[in-house]
Amino acid sequence: MTTTFSEPLRRLTERHAAWGAEQLDAFNEFLPVGDWSADLGQRLFRQSGKELRISLLGTFEVNECSWLWAWANPGFASSPLAEAAEAVRAYGHAHGVPEFTGELVPLDGHEDPRTAAETLAFTAMGVLGATGYLGVQASPDARAYMVPDDPQVPRAEPDAITLPRVLLTGASLVPCSARAVVEGYVAHHALPHRAAADRLSAGLPDGGTVDVVFDEYDRIASVRVNTGAPAVT
Repeated sequence: MTTTFSEPLRRLTERHAAWGAEQLDAFNEFLPVGDWSADLGQRLFRQSGKELRISLLGTFEVNECSWLWAWANPGFASSPLAEAAEAVRAYGHAHGVPEFTGELVPLDGHEDPRTAAETLAFTAMGVLGATGYLGVQASPDARAYMVPDDPQVPRAEPDAITLPRVLLTGASLVPCSARAVVEGYVAHHALPHRAAADRLSAGLPDGGTVDVVFDEYDRIASVRVNTGAPAVT
């Protein structure tokens, strides 16, 4: 019985952890909690008075503790609704991520199957470069996971004030290499950077810089942001 995800998936989650958490904050601010409805035929999701175009990633079956990708669901296979899931499958084949290529992903061996389902959705959001993901209770026994496919959802940009928290939060989400988390953040935002054995420094869009120091255990020892004003640490 599988009790953990594959190494390729874990590495992907690392690289998307910080910017993904940052983007989810922006998404949740844009679409606060509220009553929701969905019209899957029209690819529309409505919540808190807003309407979004969405794609379906997959469904988590609560009793069986398994994930079914939308491209493998007979009701949605080969439909526009499953396009994002199809893109995730293509990525999985190209990069050797077995969880992205199997029709049904068993999660019953994980300590917390619900968290495992959230991790699948989060990492799929990452490889898609999506602006968030949604998990809703579609029935008493199943949760549906979707990604927005709508330009009205804002994309988060590096912010000097919140950046230390963003990087530290990302590094705390999964047991991982903090350097990989920071490198993934820098790569996602295409920030100019330089690296040394114990640190990584990057330029920020506002002209400032961020310097991240790692300790001997590959944890973040400090984050220093310089904007020309007093530094944020």
